[in-house]
Amino acid sequence: MSWLYLAVAILFEIVGTSAMKMSDGMTRAGPAAVVVLCYGVAFVLLAQALRTIEVGIAYAIWSAAGTAAIAAIGVVVFGESLSLLKIAGIALIVAGVASLHAANGAA
Repeated sequence: MSWLYLAVAILFEIVGTSAMKMSDGMTRAGPAAVVVLCYGVAFVLLAQALRTIEVGIAYAIWSAAGTAAIAAIGVVVFGESLSLLKIAGIALIVAGVASLHAANGAA
């Protein structure tokens, strides 16, 4: 169940971060409310996941998945640039999380 909590927490964090981009510096009430709501839910679910998942593993997965998803959303939704260096950076983040997971004996 903890892994499900973590996955849903990541989804809420991704939606919250996307809404943050749309909030225009938290000056637009609707997107700003979505940011606060989504981050609140995300942190509650992350806290539940941390009951059984090691914090280093959970946070590595949280940050890597969020970073990769937001980078993709930035390109697709917000028209941000994509380069080979950005792709390589995301690949390195994912490789780092995979190595942490493997070193923990979970892979």
